[in-house]
Amino acid sequence: MEAEQVHATLLDRKGSGREMTWPEVEAWHPGQGVLWLHFDRAEEAVVQWIRTDSGLAQIVVEALLARPMRPRTLRVDDGLFLALCGVDPKHKSRREDRVSIRVWVEENRVISTGKRRLLAEEDLIARLENGCGPRGAAALVVSLADLLVLRMSDRAEEFEEGVDDLEDQLLERGGEGLGVNLVQFRKRTIALRRYLCLQREVLSRMQQESMPWFDKESHALLGDVNERLQRNIDDIDTVRERAAIAQEELLSRNSDQLNSRMYVLSVVAAIFLPLGFLTSLFGINVGGIPWEESAGGFIAFCVLLVVALAGQLVFFHWKKWL
Repeated sequence: MEAEQVHATLLDRKGSGREMTWPEVEAWHPGQGVLWLHFDRAEEAVVQWIRTDSGLAQIVVEALLARPMRPRTLRVDDGLFLALCGVDPKHKSRREDRVSIRVWVEENRVISTGKRRLLAEEDLIARLENGCGPRGAAALVVSLADLLVLRMSDRAEEFEEGVDDLEDQLLERGGEGLGVNLVQFRKRTIALRRYLCLQREVLSRMQQESMPWFDKESHALLGDVNERLQRNIDDIDTVRERAAIAQEELLSRNSDQLNSRMYVLSVVAAIFLPLGFLTSLFGINVGGIPWEESAGGFIAFCVLLVVALAGQLVFFHWKKWL
């Protein structure tokens, strides 16, 4: 199997780890340490090995190779399957750079699949190379979940900064051109919160499972990860509420502007309605129109219009309509 298709790491159960070649993977036995294999599930050779040579149950094989999958937990005998999600700023995509990773955990072996290596995995490998990484399979998967949640914490902070900018734009520019940005921002926060809640359910279910290889230290660390994830969800809820308030304020301002313009148009129409009536009345082509034969008739009629206009303005001011 080619190097870009699989990344193999051997944990020495003391906090360190080293990369392994594929021949070393094929010769591995549990006495050497914990084996962590990460595969690119899109490769045909990977699919073939997982189906025929991995020794996994069929339900686990299908879960590791499935393409669309929501975060979930599945226990099979003494192993645990986890479908986790996270964010990976290194690889931008149309769906908020969300990424997923599927993990099968046994006492001495961890198999994960994804479309690519994630930043969380690279951080975990760096810890192993420095001798301060996880010491067992349980600690490995909990540390991976911890790093995924840590990246999500960064994204929650970015959303808080984003809603600050939107509120500043609303105050400084009066919300001009802000409507579309607010809608898109709310859609992004809703999508992220949905995946955070699903992730919380996965980690909570994992915490409830009593696996023989799940030590107390890893269990306690998983509790801390769950609490941090809940804080992220609370932060996203706060951001959503602030974005909703900003959108309501924008709609209120637009409504006030529309009402103000309609008010002006109504006043103008009310002012010119009697003037239009007088001009229409004096413009009919029948006999008996006042000042029809008078040389100063036009001037007299203009004075009448000015007086009528002034009377209306006084009346509107008295009624406090102006």
